[in-house]
Amino acid sequence: MNFVAIDFETANRYRNSACAVGIVVGDENGVIDEYYSLINPQSSFEMQNIRVHGITQADVEKAPTFHDLWPTIKSYINNQVVVAHNASFDLSVLRASLDQYRFCYPTLQYLCSVMLSRQVWPNLPNYKLNTLADVHGIMLDHHHALADSRAVIDLLVKAIKDTRVTNLNQLLQDQSIVYGQLFERSYQTPKHKKKLVQETTKDFFA
Repeated sequence: MNFVAIDFETANRYRNSACAVGIVVGDENGVIDEYYSLINPQSSFEMQNIRVHGITQADVEKAPTFHDLWPTIKSYINNQVVVAHNASFDLSVLRASLDQYRFCYPTLQYLCSVMLSRQVWPNLPNYKLNTLADVHGIMLDHHHALADSRAVIDLLVKAIKDTRVTNLNQLLQDQSIVYGQLFERSYQTPKHKKKLVQETTKDFFA
């Protein structure tokens, strides 16, 4: 089965300030397709963000806006399984960008590779993408949106191999993880089933 990694970089503290997007399509064997673009956020850049990703206002002056790019981005992620490292950030950038232009949300399932990595490889010092890349020998130009997305695909392929399953759905089933979902003007975050049981029990006896 195919899955799609996505990564955004932002120009400032606001989630509707995407200045780059990297998208990589993969399966249990590795990368199938990829797409990258700078984005003109039509807003100012903050130094703390520039220090992270190195993209400046001058770099995006002639770049397309999110409005221009949305048809292409949508063609990759609509009705797909989408994966991001710290998915709460990247999916919030997507939602804020769509809200800015009053675009309809795509329908998709999504997964956080941080959550998955914690389950598959417990007891690591942390679960930052660069740490995981170092541990597993994955090439990474950290905070370049395309490189980050490639690394996420490589992590999923590694997780599938290390757990000796055949596909992502089986991996999630074995690790007791439930997909998050995005749908029109709403979403549900990915969940770990054991945590769900604990929360339900706590609510019952409250």
